[in-house]
Amino acid sequence: MGLSAGLVPPRVDATVKAGLLALIVHAVTVGGWSLRRAAAVLGLDHVRVLRWQTRAVLGRLDDAKPGPEIPAHALLDWERAAVVKLAEEWGEVDLSHRKLAHRGSRLDLVHVSESTLLRVLIAAGIVLPERGRREPRPARAWPDWAELVPGVIWIYDFTHFRASKWCAVAVMDVVSRFWLSTVVSPEESSTQVEVAFTRALCTDGKDHLLEDPHLLAELAGGTVPDGDELPVLLAVSDNGPQMTSQATATFMAGARIAQHFGRPGTPNDQAWIESLFGHVKTEFPHLDKIRDPGELEAELDRIRLFYNTIRLHQGTGYVTPEDEHTGRGPAIRAARRAGLEHAHTVRVATRRQLRQDPP
Repeated sequence: MGLSAGLVPPRVDATVKAGLLALIVHAVTVGGWSLRRAAAVLGLDHVRVLRWQTRAVLGRLDDAKPGPEIPAHALLDWERAAVVKLAEEWGEVDLSHRKLAHRGSRLDLVHVSESTLLRVLIAAGIVLPERGRREPRPARAWPDWAELVPGVIWIYDFTHFRASKWCAVAVMDVVSRFWLSTVVSPEESSTQVEVAFTRALCTDGKDHLLEDPHLLAELAGGTVPDGDELPVLLAVSDNGPQMTSQATATFMAGARIAQHFGRPGTPNDQAWIESLFGHVKTEFPHLDKIRDPGELEAELDRIRLFYNTIRLHQGTGYVTPEDEHTGRGPAIRAARRAGLEHAHTVRVATRRQLRQDPP
């Protein structure tokens, strides 16, 4: 019967009950035992045995399902019909069982939970329509002249700091990850972009790009040349109004900087600058607690120096952005590979000298 020594479990199958009752009947009729004694030996309460005997006469030894056949809180038939009607009329509008549940309450048609409505729809075989996915926009290719070498492709963006309620715009080299400049300001406008790029040009030794009198005269006349025709620098950004404004376009053209905008709603197109802000705010969480804008700017300048000259960057092969930006990165990586190979050779030679062959 599948039972072990000890008391009979609280719930057993009908076959087990029938087997136990047969043993008790045999003990009573053949052995002359009392029902109480036989039940006690089997680890059963005699009241339980009497109840089983009554149910056996009625053919109901199987345990009944607990609770009523239909839960007291189950939906009524008219409510199920109302849910189906709601899905037929509003399914193409709401496209979600959660919205449909709230729509039913809003229309005072049926009041059910979101999960209950979904179960009714599944039971009725109703599948809500899905909105077609928007076709992804292909990424705009960089100009052919924009080489993947330090000092050619820059990227910039704004980020905000909670305590001070000020923002900062940072300019960074895409290839070397060198953080060129930062401007802290209470607003985001083309003025901050111009100041940030002016500082970046000075930091990178390219401030002479701001001194072309012929181009400045052309810009003063209201003509903004196409940025792709000025193969000096490429500035990558999102489509914020301060990036796409006429004032920013005029300044960029005057500095011989072409503009490249990422796809709307696609922050991965600006992954380099997003990674910069993410690392800075994660590794220096106190920045979001600084209330004084002057202190915030001074702290960002200190962190920028640390980021450029001390912090090793995985994306550049674990050299500092300054190493990569100044061209020392390849030599440092080559020196590490040579050092690893030399260390391996020394270890093998040393072990061979210390090894003693058994006699």
